[in-house]
Amino acid sequence: MISQLKRATSPYFSQTRSLKYSYLIALPLLILYEVLILLSAPEGEYMVRLTADMWFKNIFTYLGLDSFLLTFVVAAVLGIVVFVIERHKSVSYRPRFFGYMILESTIYAVILAMLISGFVGFLFNGATDGNLQGLSFIQKIALSIGAGLYEELVFRVLLVGALLYILRWTKMKPGLINASAMIIAALIFSSVHYMGNMADTFTLASFTFRFLFGLALNGVLIYRGFGIAAWTHSIYDIMVVTLWS
Repeated sequence: MISQLKRATSPYFSQTRSLKYSYLIALPLLILYEVLILLSAPEGEYMVRLTADMWFKNIFTYLGLDSFLLTFVVAAVLGIVVFVIERHKSVSYRPRFFGYMILESTIYAVILAMLISGFVGFLFNGATDGNLQGLSFIQKIALSIGAGLYEELVFRVLLVGALLYILRWTKMKPGLINASAMIIAALIFSSVHYMGNMADTFTLASFTFRFLFGLALNGVLIYRGFGIAAWTHSIYDIMVVTLWS
């Protein structure tokens, strides 16, 4: 029975860690985010966007390019790069795997809500999330989805990836390299929320929550891939704004 279970589950876990699966399952998050942002600011009104998103959009705007159109052009180019990189890997596309990935992400999101949010809330006896007052429901959902995509791309893929690359030049063991990259990236992820003109007010509770949240997502990224990490983050944020805000 155990051997049969391993044979049934191993293709799912090995296949869905690939860049191809991560790319394909991240596309709906990008489309939903951009569409909801447009719907939340009709007739050319000011659009509320994520800081991580604006870092990319500002580059496009500075170059005099249409940031909305170029976002999808860049996404298409990244797709080509991903498929070129993994063209020799045997990746079988099974539609049900995408459903399993969303289910797996939902389970992780619920676990994070119960363990991390519950622990920090108990420890500090207070709220741990950022301020979303003044935003419409659509804007909250859009930002929740965008956070899963853009923050995971910046603080997990780019930051954790860079740290892993640098730390591999040391003589540390692989497990220690992963742990060090996860901790450093989580500290940076939490700290960034208190920097700049739109920064949140620093509290030890919110800093601790974001550190632990980032640490958990760093682990998801390393061991399950970008797609699962992005959906876990998005689903968790959606749970927060719909159930507890």
